[in-house]
Amino acid sequence: MVGDAEKNLLEGLDPEQRAAVQAPRGPVCVLAGAGTGKTRTITHRIAYLVHTGHVAAGQVLAVTFTNRAAGEMRTRLRALGIPGAQARTFHSAALRQLRYFWPRVVGDAPWELIEGKLRLIGQAAHKAGAPTEIEVLRDLASEIEWAKASLISPDDYPDAVRRRHRTPPIPADQVVKVYQGYEKLKNNAKLLDFDDLLLHTAAVLEEHPQVAEEFHERYRCFVVDEYQDVTPLQQRVLNGWLGQRDDLTVVGDANQTIYSFAGASSRPLLEFTRRFPEATVIRLERDYRSTPQVVGLANQVISAARDRPAGSRLKLIGQRPAGPVPQFHEYDDEPTEAAAVAKRIQDLVDAGTPLSEIAVLYRVNAQSEAYEQALTEAGIPYLVRGGERFFERQEVRQAMSALRAASMDAPEGELPELVRRLLERVGLTAEPPAGGSARERWESLLAIVELAEELTATVEGADLPKFVAELETRAAAQHPPTVEGVTLASLHASKGLEWDAVFLIGLVDGTLPIQFADGDEAAVEEERRLLYVGVTRAREHLWLSWSLSRSPGGRRHRRRCRFLYGLIPEEHPTARLARSSTNGAKGPAQKLSCRICGRSLVGTVATKLGRCTDCPSDVDEELLSKLRDWRMTRAKELKVPAYVVFTDATLMAIAEQRPTDPAGLVSISGIGAAKLNRFGGDVLALVNGTSAE
Repeated sequence: MVGDAEKNLLEGLDPEQRAAVQAPRGPVCVLAGAGTGKTRTITHRIAYLVHTGHVAAGQVLAVTFTNRAAGEMRTRLRALGIPGAQARTFHSAALRQLRYFWPRVVGDAPWELIEGKLRLIGQAAHKAGAPTEIEVLRDLASEIEWAKASLISPDDYPDAVRRRHRTPPIPADQVVKVYQGYEKLKNNAKLLDFDDLLLHTAAVLEEHPQVAEEFHERYRCFVVDEYQDVTPLQQRVLNGWLGQRDDLTVVGDANQTIYSFAGASSRPLLEFTRRFPEATVIRLERDYRSTPQVVGLANQVISAARDRPAGSRLKLIGQRPAGPVPQFHEYDDEPTEAAAVAKRIQDLVDAGTPLSEIAVLYRVNAQSEAYEQALTEAGIPYLVRGGERFFERQEVRQAMSALRAASMDAPEGELPELVRRLLERVGLTAEPPAGGSARERWESLLAIVELAEELTATVEGADLPKFVAELETRAAAQHPPTVEGVTLASLHASKGLEWDAVFLIGLVDGTLPIQFADGDEAAVEEERRLLYVGVTRAREHLWLSWSLSRSPGGRRHRRRCRFLYGLIPEEHPTARLARSSTNGAKGPAQKLSCRICGRSLVGTVATKLGRCTDCPSDVDEELLSKLRDWRMTRAKELKVPAYVVFTDATLMAIAEQRPTDPAGLVSISGIGAAKLNRFGGDVLALVNGTSAE
C-alpha cells in the first residue's frame, strides 16, 4: 500500500517519469531527452525507494560529472526529506573512499592530491626533449588525461591513437616519453592527480576482497546521471562499486554526447540492455523546457544524424505553449552580425527579458571578440563563461606586446601581411593545429590578423602604429563591470544550462563543424550533436546566424553551416540563396557537388578542390610545379611566407581546375578580388601557357 509520502512523490509527474520513479530495484535505464525533467525524476526515484523501504538513505550513492549538478541533486534530495543519500561527482566519491581505505591497503600517510599537473609535465617534457611552451603543455596534460580516462598505458598509446585516428599534440613517441616521465615524477613525489583517484579506487576494489566486501555492504543502490559521458575509467570504478550486483539506475541521452575528445562514450548507455537483459527501460521525451517551435527545430537537427543507434532515437515532444519561431539570419560580415545580435538583445531587454536569461553561444572562444565589442558599444553588460575575455587571453597579450614593440621601428609592408609575420613569433603557423588549446591559441592569433585586414579595408593609410592603437582602444573598452549580464559561452561550456533567449552565432562550415573534424564522420556527427545541445539550451527565443566574410568589404567566401540545410523555412530569403560554386549551380541553396562523382561536397578542402577528397585527382603536375616555383619567387620578392601568396590547397585547386579567365579563377575558394588583382595575371598566364603547350 502506498503511503501519503509516496503519493506526494508521484504527484505532478507525467506517466513516463512516474514509471521511472516506481520501477523496481535492479537495473533501470532512463533515456532522458533535453528538458524532460531527468534530475527531478531520479531524485524522486531515490526518495521513493527510501520511503518504500527498499533501501536506506545512507546506502544510496548518486554520481554525476560536475559539482554544480551534484549540488543540485543534494539540494533536491534534502527538500524531499532524504538528506542521508550521497550525491557526488565521480572524483569526489573516489577521493572520499580512497582516504578511508588508504591506511589499510597502503599503510603510510595518504598521498597529496595535486590540482595542476603542468609543472610536472613541463619537467617531463624538458627531460624528453619535447616542446615546453605553455599551450603545448596544456595539450599534453589533456592528452594524458584522455589516455588515463581511456585506460591507455604509455606503452599502448601509439597503437591507440592510430586505431582511433587521433592526432596527438606532438609526435606519439614523444607523448609516450612525457607520459612515462610525468608518471614517474608524480609517483616518486607520492602525489596523485584526479585520474589517479579513480585508478586507485578501482584497483583497491579489484585487488582487496575484504575492502570490496565492506564497501558493498555500505552501499547498495547506485544512480549515475549523464551516463552518456562516462569514460572507460569511470565505468571501471562503477563496476567495482557494483560488484556482482545490479541495483543500478542510469540516466542519459546519447544525443548529447559531446565530450568524446576527453574519452567519454555513449556506448555503455546504448549497450546497457545487452549487459542487463532484464533491465527496465523508460524513455522521457516530454520537453518542459522549450517551446514547441524550439523543440521542433531540435528534432530536425538530430534526426539528420547518420546511423543513429536505437537508444538515441528520442523525439522530443514540446509541452509548453507556442512561442516565436526560431530566427535565421545571414550577414555580409562578422561585425554586422554582432551588431545585429546586440540590437536584438537590447530589444529583448526592453521587452522585459532579464540580461541573465540571455546567452550568446559560439563554437570556439576566439569568436567572442566581435560580440564583446558589439555589446560594449551598445552598453550591454556581459559575462564570459568558461573562458577569459578576448583581450585577457595570454596569447592575445603576447601578440599585442610583440606588435607594440615592432611598431616603434616603423616596419614596412602591407599591414595584414606584416601582422601575420610578426605573430609567427608568438605561435601563428601557416596551417591550424589539429585541436586543443593550441588550436584555441591559433584561432585567437588569426583573429588579430583578420582585425588587421578589417582595419586596412576601412581606414586609409592603416599602418602598424594605428593598428596597435586600435587594439588598445578595444582592449580598454572591453571591461564592463562585473554585474548581471548577457552570458557569452562556448557550446561546450553551455551544457547543462538554459536561458530564455539563446543566440547561436558564427554558424559557418569550418567553424561548425570545426575544420579538423572533416574527414572523420564520427567527429562531424559529434559537431552536429553540439549544435543540438545549443538549440536545446533555449526556452523561448532562438536565433541562428552566420556571416559570409570576416570583415567588412571582405570576400564573401564562407558557407553557412552544413547542418542548417533543410532547417531554414522555404519562405526565408536565405533558403533561396545559391552559394557561389565551381559548378555554377543556381536555384535553391544546396551543398556543392563534386565535379567528378557528383556527390555533395563536405569540408573546406573539398569545397576548394571542387571534388571529394577521396575522388581521384586530375591535377596537371607540370602546371602545379610551375605554380609552386612562381609562388616561391613571388614570396621572396614580397618577403612573406609562401602561404600568404597562395596556400598549397589553392595551388592544387588551380592545377586541377585550370581556370582560363578571371571568372574561373575567383570561383576557387580562397581567391578574392585582392589576390586576383595582385596575382591573377601571372597565374592565368601560367595556366594558359601550359594549356597551349
